Amino acid sequence: MSDVLRAIRRRFLSCTRLVQGGFAILAGTVPAHAADNVVLDTTTMILSGLQRPEMPALALFVAVTCFSVVATIALLRTRLSAAATEAKLHADNQALQSETDRLRALLFAEPQVLIAWSAGDERPDITGDTALLMPQGQTAPAQRILAFGTWLHPEQALAMDHAVDGLRERGESFLLTMATSNGRAIEAMGRAVGGQAIVRIRELSGVRLELAETTQRHRDLLEETDALRAFAAAIPLPLWALRTDGTLRYANAAYAQAAEAENPADAIARSVELLDSEDRTAMRDALADGKAYRARLPVAIGGERRTFDVFAFNIGDGSVGMAVDASETVAFKDALTHMASAHRRMLDQLSSGVAVFDADRRLAFYNDSYRRLWDLDSAFLDSSPDDSSVLEKLRAMRKIPEQPDFRAWKAKLHEAYRAVEPAKDTWYLPDGRAISIVTTPNPEGGVTYLFDDVTEGLKLQRQHDGLLRVQRETLDNLAEAVAVFGGNGRARLFNPPFARMWKLSPEALEQQPHIETIEQWCRPLFEEAATWQAMRAAITGIDNREPLQLRLERKDGSVLDCTTMPLPDGATMLTFQDVTDTVNVERALRERNDALEAADQMKVDFVHHVSYELRSPLTTIIGFAHFLSDPATGPMTVKQSEYLGYITTSTNALLAIINNILDLATINAGAMTLDLGPVDLRKTVEEATAGLQDRLVHDNIRLAVEIDPSVTGFVADERRMVQIFYNLLANAIGFSPPNGTIRFSAWRENGAVCCAVSDAGPGIPPEMRDRMFDWFESRANGSRHRGAGLGLSLVRSFVELHGGTVRVDSAVDQGTTVTCEFPADQTFHRSAAE
Repeated sequence: MSDVLRAIRRRFLSCTRLVQGGFAILAGTVPAHAADNVVLDTTTMILSGLQRPEMPALALFVAVTCFSVVATIALLRTRLSAAATEAKLHADNQALQSETDRLRALLFAEPQVLIAWSAGDERPDITGDTALLMPQGQTAPAQRILAFGTWLHPEQALAMDHAVDGLRERGESFLLTMATSNGRAIEAMGRAVGGQAIVRIRELSGVRLELAETTQRHRDLLEETDALRAFAAAIPLPLWALRTDGTLRYANAAYAQAAEAENPADAIARSVELLDSEDRTAMRDALADGKAYRARLPVAIGGERRTFDVFAFNIGDGSVGMAVDASETVAFKDALTHMASAHRRMLDQLSSGVAVFDADRRLAFYNDSYRRLWDLDSAFLDSSPDDSSVLEKLRAMRKIPEQPDFRAWKAKLHEAYRAVEPAKDTWYLPDGRAISIVTTPNPEGGVTYLFDDVTEGLKLQRQHDGLLRVQRETLDNLAEAVAVFGGNGRARLFNPPFARMWKLSPEALEQQPHIETIEQWCRPLFEEAATWQAMRAAITGIDNREPLQLRLERKDGSVLDCTTMPLPDGATMLTFQDVTDTVNVERALRERNDALEAADQMKVDFVHHVSYELRSPLTTIIGFAHFLSDPATGPMTVKQSEYLGYITTSTNALLAIINNILDLATINAGAMTLDLGPVDLRKTVEEATAGLQDRLVHDNIRLAVEIDPSVTGFVADERRMVQIFYNLLANAIGFSPPNGTIRFSAWRENGAVCCAVSDAGPGIPPEMRDRMFDWFESRANGSRHRGAGLGLSLVRSFVELHGGTVRVDSAVDQGTTVTCEFPADQTFHRSAAE
């Protein structure tokens, strides 16, 4: 019994300690882990009591009671601790949110755009001032920023695409400085941070802009310096630079080779000299006086003595020099001197009068024929008179043509001293002679005069030419085709209508072919053997030379009246007169009138039908599409927005086709009017290109614009010019291969403004060139964009409306160039009816 009491006493004391621990937990003086230990001890005690049968029920009850008290107290403490933890977490969250707002305000204190891609997420998170990048007055969804071609130039947009791809795929950081299409300088920085690809775009201004511009200028200067160094190293002329003390500081490979050094470094190390000591002294003296040095000096290179033109200049803290090999020039000059001497000896033997005046316009040489032709005194000529003195003396002797303004006539004659090509003239002297004069500029300066008396020759030539001219003019101006055959049957004369009528080559007819040969050439148009036999007999026959009349109906549908006429000298004249027009004129006029009336009626009906039956409902569709796309109408799903975009794009394309058809019909009807005014070609090209940027970026096509500065003051209809350039560029984009280049160039030529668009596409086959400007003629072969076939038709109509022309130069697999020529002097308002 005493053992039981002792056990009860121990259990009671344990329960007491547990109760005290529970109150300590409730008071908060015991840590959470100690409270857990108290509950664990209570649970252990109860379980051990249940396992011992000698434990009295009272002790067990007390233990259970204590456990309940302790557990209740622990539960209350846990709930109090959870509430305190929740309050602390809420306060921490508020602090973090405040810190986030503060950091975001600091981040967007300056205008910028942040684009972040999470891993595996194709749609980025875009925040910031997107209006910073879009063109002036244009708004677009934030995702539109990713279409870099809409706010960047094509080359920079391509570089941005490549940089973003490298960042997302390989984590490659980048830093780009670019200019937007609205002229803003921006900086794009890409980094991989915390598993995200982040692109930061901000506008450059102030110090950052100056730093970017300075960096670009530094890069340009480095490139220019490298190019100059490469040029200096590669130029085949010796170049060198000296310090102020005269030592060699730089030499290129040509200098090292000329100075017989192993290489430029060896030449600099040993300070190898190219010139002799006396020449170097002269050069140093000239440079010391602040003058440039220039001299032609002999230089020994590889045991051979050559002549160089040496140039030296002071620069900065030293001097630079260059040597140009003039050996061939000196040799040519010597050879020219010898040749001139031989030439003068030969001229002295000519029967023609020759006078050579030097660069100072003084007589340097004359032959005896010259003295006798003008009857001049030898003493006067030997005194080397100047050209003007000789002319004054000849004028006093009345040996030159009478001139109302002798001074002006002499000045025009002396233009030969500044000319580069010989000039010919004929002087008709007061004594009735005709003198042929040839003025030839001399290579060393001066002029050589060559005089010939052509009086008799001109007289005979005038008589002969008069007869031939009368005969030729008579034949050439006949409406009939005429050919004259000699007694041997060969063609002696013919006029252009004969060659054109039978589609013969004038060059071949000038070889005087036989009538049988001409018959073979003409048989493709007319094969009737009996008729040809009759013509041959009339031309080559000796007996029965009577006129013959025949009618020929050729394969091309033409009708000819043929007549053979014997001539007194044994020749025969063959004439052909085209009477096809006389037979068919009434029918042709009637058919033409019917066709014109039908075409006019068809044109009127077509324009009326398009205007009211197509354009009106299409305009309604476009209006409702824009209404549905307005956010005020209500939200739409992504797929609905996509389908609505397809509808808008298709209706706009259809409306453009209808407008093109209406424009063509209006032009053909003579109702189109041009609104002429000054045109800025570069601005016009940019407006035409604006609607093609997506296609340029999509196909990675580069547009190169080259406008000559002389193309100013151009007058045209700016709106129609935009349409012309848009259609030409769209056609070129359609046929250009990906990654290709389209070139737009403009220049002035022969009083016209020429604009050309070139592509490197598959070219145009010859059989397509005649039809490429027809309505609805669409050449899909080689194009990625099939159109209605109205673009080039509209281009030609608008160009011709401006009074210009369109030319196409193309070859298969070599690209196509379309050139539009506009008159440069359009200063008035003009309509298609004019």
